[in-house]
Amino acid sequence: MVLLKNQNRKEAKLSHLKFIISGGGTGGHIFPAIAIANALKLRVPDAEFLFVGAEGRMEMEKVPAAGYKIVGLWISGLQRKLTLSNLSFPFKVISSLMKAKKILREFKPDAVIGTGGYASGPMLRVASKAGITTLVQEQNSYPGITNKILSSRVNKICVAYRGMEKYFSADKIVFTGNPVRQDITGLQGKRARAMEFFNLSPDKKTLLVIGGSLGARTINLAIAAGINELTNQGYQVIWQTGKTFLTEARNCITDRKGIFVNDFISKMDLAYAAADLVVSRAGASSVSELCLIGKPCILVPSPNVAEDHQTKNAMALVNDGAALLVRDIDAQQDLIKKVLEVFSNQELCGELEVKIKQLGTPNAADLIAGEILQLIRDNKKRNAR
Repeated sequence: MVLLKNQNRKEAKLSHLKFIISGGGTGGHIFPAIAIANALKLRVPDAEFLFVGAEGRMEMEKVPAAGYKIVGLWISGLQRKLTLSNLSFPFKVISSLMKAKKILREFKPDAVIGTGGYASGPMLRVASKAGITTLVQEQNSYPGITNKILSSRVNKICVAYRGMEKYFSADKIVFTGNPVRQDITGLQGKRARAMEFFNLSPDKKTLLVIGGSLGARTINLAIAAGINELTNQGYQVIWQTGKTFLTEARNCITDRKGIFVNDFISKMDLAYAAADLVVSRAGASSVSELCLIGKPCILVPSPNVAEDHQTKNAMALVNDGAALLVRDIDAQQDLIKKVLEVFSNQELCGELEVKIKQLGTPNAADLIAGEILQLIRDNKKRNAR
């Protein structure tokens, strides 16, 4: 209690703070950013927030839905192969740097936080150059190129995996874990409501399929091919397809019962509460959420990401016996077989549950918020000398 009072006394001095949070492109960058903002808001209730994303990306929709203001930069990544869109990249960078400077001048933030993605590069670069407190949060076991470039400029780097000293300066690293959506941290007592929400039977085992916020075609094709076998054996399915596969998925289930299909699942807490087994990509946020909910999972890492970082994320769990792995190239042949194998092996399910729960970090967003506020205090002390 004394520690808590001291902490509150310290933070009472920090009021009317302004934060810019930049990151996006996928849910893996957006949801941690929102979680960090929520944690900061709890500690500094009168704080102001401005999110900076990439025009046309999903953060421009998801962030306002969470109650925060966002502005967009004209920025995108370089394609790995030679394309016409790469020709505009230098102009996008210049445009984004100029707009980022304008945002800094007008908003005057006390700190700028980056969670990865295209927009965080220009925003964090100009902020660090201006001497503003900066922090990046790296979700993956192999850092993205944006955070690699920024690492020498920012004040702190919050990471979710051990051993990140091979990529970043050890004196800047703080192990915090990955922030997750708060609603998934308390699933107890939600199963009955979840079954009612998804119109499923409480007496049957349920498979949750999540290919990431944008969907995953390989996983979708494997589930589509095996959906009849799953339901014929008495299993239910909650299936998040992404927008591009939704029509195809609905066509393949016709009027079968025991299947919920949608492009995006807004009530992920209920989806996790209903699940007995989860099939998922191995993006950083997905892996962190799976560690917290403690459900058996089969990971199918996407091969279409920089430096194959999803496989590295997955292997961090697999090597601890906390998850199973099916390679993307093998998914259509092996995924349904693996699902049926796990469902039929209660001992394996129990082992996976115990081991994956040991890897969860439920207070990651609060730890990151604490680091940000301490950096601001330190900066204010330096400026007061």
